[in-house]
Amino acid sequence: MTNATEIAPSTTAQAVPDAATSVPVVRIAGLWSVFGQGDKAFAVHQDLDLVVERGEMLSIVGGSGTGKTVLLRQMLGLLKPSKGTVEVLGRPAAEMGREGAASRVGMLFQHGALFSAFNVLDNIAFALREQGSLPDDLVRDAAMVKLQMVGLKPEHAARMPSDLSGGMIKRVALARALIMDPPLLLLDEPTAGLDPTSADEFCALLRELHAALGLTLVMVTHDLDTLFALSSRVAVLAEKKVLVTGPPREVAAFDHPFVETFFRGERGRRAMAPLSSGQPAAGET
Repeated sequence: MTNATEIAPSTTAQAVPDAATSVPVVRIAGLWSVFGQGDKAFAVHQDLDLVVERGEMLSIVGGSGTGKTVLLRQMLGLLKPSKGTVEVLGRPAAEMGREGAASRVGMLFQHGALFSAFNVLDNIAFALREQGSLPDDLVRDAAMVKLQMVGLKPEHAARMPSDLSGGMIKRVALARALIMDPPLLLLDEPTAGLDPTSADEFCALLRELHAALGLTLVMVTHDLDTLFALSSRVAVLAEKKVLVTGPPREVAAFDHPFVETFFRGERGRRAMAPLSSGQPAAGET
């Protein structure tokens, strides 16, 4: 039984799991994330439960200090639970470090985190090349495929990160996150730093890749336009746990001070205006 309030999705706004796969992509149960020791120890998460089904586009929102990025790091296997379990594709996330997390989980960091000394192609190819199981010409071909998959041109392959715009950095970082064809993609503030047009284009790209590759997306974002453009479901972090999950418009109606401020303030009302006029949100038909 989850501690979070699960708002039952409407018939038009829900992610349908693959019928052939009963194991959730992510299952978190009774998670405690504790930092510090002794009298200085503090818990960011306490008895946190969350399930992410195959094919979902889940957004995680919450106030400052609620542990949104910490939760992504738990899914990536970079942090070990102080208590409880974090499973990715049916196995403990902490085990991914021994086998290479990139084959199971792709990670798009907030500012791209490209290697400044590598050109675009070498950044994209990094994880595949480090694996050491393929000849370099095949690694290069795979990286070129991913480069073009994210909307960049072959001539961009030789550029250095310092020569790229913010939007291009995001696309290169996305191609790198997908180089191992992981079924799960984690995104930390994917449209942060982008102008509105670039943010809209990046959201459209993520929707296309989600559909084409059958990805499951888990995203941390504070940007309401991005949230409503991409999310089939939203999880609200508050009071050290997942307070509520459900389709965006149902979560926006949940009675809680953070939800009231985040979704129903001026920015929230502006982002939700298209929904009020009948335009479907992501995941709705």
